[in-house]
Amino acid sequence: MHRPQTVICRYRVKPGRERELEALLARHWPTLHAAGLVTDEPAVVYRAIASEGDRHAAPGTYVEVFSWRDAAAPGLAHELPDVMAVWEPMGAACEAMDFPHFERLDLSGA
Repeated sequence: MHRPQTVICRYRVKPGRERELEALLARHWPTLHAAGLVTDEPAVVYRAIASEGDRHAAPGTYVEVFSWRDAAAPGLAHELPDVMAVWEPMGAACEAMDFPHFERLDLSGA
């Protein structure tokens, strides 16, 4: 059985490129979905707000959460021109990005 994998993407955008990244994020999940690479649950995107003493959520940080359909999907995405047309400019707009993957745990019986 192929299990979805949730990815929590963190983007640290270059100063002055916030609107560009937001426009790319608006296209990101729809492009992945059209290619059949993600589940039907739309991505959720967050933008960090300034918080005193919190260096991890500095302004210019975005988080996007979505689920790949299975473990093979991220690799397949790299082969698709439509996806790369979003990913390449995302990389150019960001100082740093990371993409840890997670699986959902059922702790109801724990």
